[in-house]
Amino acid sequence: MPAGGAVPTEALVTLRQRLAALPARHPERTTLIRSTAALYAVSRATLYRLLRGGRRPHAAHRADQGRPRSMSASEIERWCEIVAAMKVRTTNRKGRHLSTVRILGLLVEHGVDTPDGFMKLAPGRLTASTLNRHLRRLGYDHARMVREPPAVRFQAAQANALWHFDMSPSDLKQIEVPPWLDHDRSGAPMLMLFSVVDDRSGVAYQEYRCVYGEDVESALRFLFNAMARKETDENGSPFGGIPAALYLDNGPVAKSAVFGRVMESLGVAVTTHRPAGSDGRRTTARSKGKVERPFRTVKEAHETLYHFHRPETEAEANRWLARFIDSYNRGDHRIEPHSRIEDWLAHLPDDGLREMCGWDRFCAFAREPERRVVALDCRMTIAGVTYEIDPEFAGETVVVWWGLFDQELWVECEDRRSGPFLPVGGPIPLHRYRKHRKSRREVKAERVEDLARRLALPRAALSGEADVVMAEARPPLSVPVRPFRDPDPFGQLSFANLLVARRAIAEAIRLPLATLPAEDRAFIDALLARTLARPEVLAAVRERFPPGQRGGVG
Repeated sequence: MPAGGAVPTEALVTLRQRLAALPARHPERTTLIRSTAALYAVSRATLYRLLRGGRRPHAAHRADQGRPRSMSASEIERWCEIVAAMKVRTTNRKGRHLSTVRILGLLVEHGVDTPDGFMKLAPGRLTASTLNRHLRRLGYDHARMVREPPAVRFQAAQANALWHFDMSPSDLKQIEVPPWLDHDRSGAPMLMLFSVVDDRSGVAYQEYRCVYGEDVESALRFLFNAMARKETDENGSPFGGIPAALYLDNGPVAKSAVFGRVMESLGVAVTTHRPAGSDGRRTTARSKGKVERPFRTVKEAHETLYHFHRPETEAEANRWLARFIDSYNRGDHRIEPHSRIEDWLAHLPDDGLREMCGWDRFCAFAREPERRVVALDCRMTIAGVTYEIDPEFAGETVVVWWGLFDQELWVECEDRRSGPFLPVGGPIPLHRYRKHRKSRREVKAERVEDLARRLALPRAALSGEADVVMAEARPPLSVPVRPFRDPDPFGQLSFANLLVARRAIAEAIRLPLATLPAEDRAFIDALLARTLARPEVLAAVRERFPPGQRGGVG
């Protein structure tokens, strides 16, 4: 029995329902009241008081609640829109904005220009408390105005359809034995954690790299390792292949033209996060969680153990990290009832993975263009390395394509690309220098110079006289002479033997005779069988091998 004469609400509701079913003067009503009062040890007066509505629900607000009395509903809503707009307009990056009291004072004293014209609030018509109440009632309060729209979660249908790529500084900061140091910068390089995550399965691939910042060279080296086949991986991870698309933030790597050209050569579509504040109230780059989650897991579950043992080298740190990432990939998928690596294997494309190219071809894609002027000695220095270019580019302004990972150099001039050119040594020693082989441009220039010497202009072009004066030709004097008998001590007129002649022909065409086609070797044999005269032999060789062509006379 309830203590203190308390009657349960359920009993009162039941009693009220039974009394409502009886007429007003029915004798059964008295019986019900007495029995209930005796059951709960209360008086009949108390029970009647409770039945009259002591616990009956009643209205908690006024009858005109929500309807403004100082002005019409449309007018108060318009002022709420203006106040909410002023709060949004004055919000800074830290979330601070004008208060309702300050805005109300500005509207009363100065007014505001709106697209519908100038509006000014009459003094005393609205108070800050009334305005705040209507802002909350109509949904114009600042918290709702700056609230982000609902997020849309996406997931790729197949593995390797989309990779998320990002880099994050490691909590280890630095390692004791960095693999390299930049003496132009102070301090050791920072240990950066590079990561790609498959959008469908969540499989991750991570590496440590010592860098001084987010440079494109380190990013490309990491992506090559992530896409390449890992046959020698001690953990046996099958993850790899070229993805269809790559998603990353709008940082220095994504803005690099070299990175874009390499991804275009591999057939990878690059998608970047939209810049901050470019999509209204929506926070951009909100989908980075799929690549940030493995970062947090590594830093909390793996790098915290570095307090006991620290890796001494970058290679050792990567071995420890690869072991942990392998166990992470064997963990549960975020929604599927199997592991991440099993989900990746189960949703591979029907035509299989796109195999990654070799390192040599990858290096050929990673090239940086630079406009340079070739020196007159056909040499050019790129990043401290000297190259010797074809003589036809001497003095020309060309576009130089130098590789990030190799020493090969390509030169582009007037939509024609030549190369590769390899590094050369220092200057040619004294008394051993040689002339460059004549280029096509030099051959054309010499032909034009020869034509210029042979040209003649009629005298009438200057004097205007059309008459031609003929002079009487005199016969030449006949003087007997004897031909000069040249001893030729140095073999300048004729070769001493066939071996000397063949060596001179090889030096003239700058190619070993054994590499020539069969018809060219037959021509040389027939020429040397006919004569060993040096001028005649070299003239025939020049005619057979024109200057400016491969194997031509220099």
